[in-house]
Amino acid sequence: MSDSLALPISLNSDNFDSSLNVIGQTNKLNAEEEHALALRYRDEGDIEAAKQLVMANLRFVAHVARGYNGYGLPLSDIVQEGNIGLMKAVKRFNPDRGVRLVSFAVHWIRAEIHEYVIKNWRIVKVATTKSQRKIFFNLRKSKKKLGWLSKNEAEAIAENLNVDLKTVYEMETRLDGKDMAFDLPEDSNEESFGSPVTYLEQHNADPALLVENSDWKDHKESLLSRAINNLDERSQDIVTNRWLSEKKMTLHELAERYNVSAERIRQLEKNAMNKIKGAVSIAM
Repeated sequence: MSDSLALPISLNSDNFDSSLNVIGQTNKLNAEEEHALALRYRDEGDIEAAKQLVMANLRFVAHVARGYNGYGLPLSDIVQEGNIGLMKAVKRFNPDRGVRLVSFAVHWIRAEIHEYVIKNWRIVKVATTKSQRKIFFNLRKSKKKLGWLSKNEAEAIAENLNVDLKTVYEMETRLDGKDMAFDLPEDSNEESFGSPVTYLEQHNADPALLVENSDWKDHKESLLSRAINNLDERSQDIVTNRWLSEKKMTLHELAERYNVSAERIRQLEKNAMNKIKGAVSIAM
């Protein structure tokens, strides 16, 4: 939506309560007024009409946002995300469809709030697939108690949401888990043996060692390539087709190519491999 369509009310946490009071006092629009404003915005690009449509429906956004107050995220931020969804809905609203804006906008409002909650509820994403997202926003209210789901409850949720029972159990485990700091703060007096940094250390990730190993690998590959290039043409062809090609040739196939016996090809291969090993070992 156009950048000029900005809310005249700031919804930061410092003045959030007073902002909600102002929103609650905004005038509602009847169907005729809403239709006229929507036509003005769609047909004439009247930004002021769009602002009136947004302002008149902010109270509905606040109502929807309160349903997501149990995720430990600031309600002011949730409302703000819902407002973005409302503005997207105003942009796409077709007044000729014969439905009220609020009925059309609820999808866009919830979509923005869902995206915000998924991204910010945990450091690690807990819901990535469509079925996981569906369970994420339904599992809490589907529980009858704070404890783990019973088998009957889990089966009922899976049936109601049309998802696999395994996905229900997996999502319940994720929801009941907690984020853990990778390392304890420097001023922490707690024992550090429980921090992931103590048992997730990767000992072979020393940058200097990685560079050294990479250089050594390149050096050995260079020696091998040079040793093969020093072979005669026939020996190079035998080594390449016996060891380096994706579709390797048999001794009999090479014997037929060079009109010799398979045993002779085996001898040539052995001699070539010995020359390569000798050249590489001397250079190393």
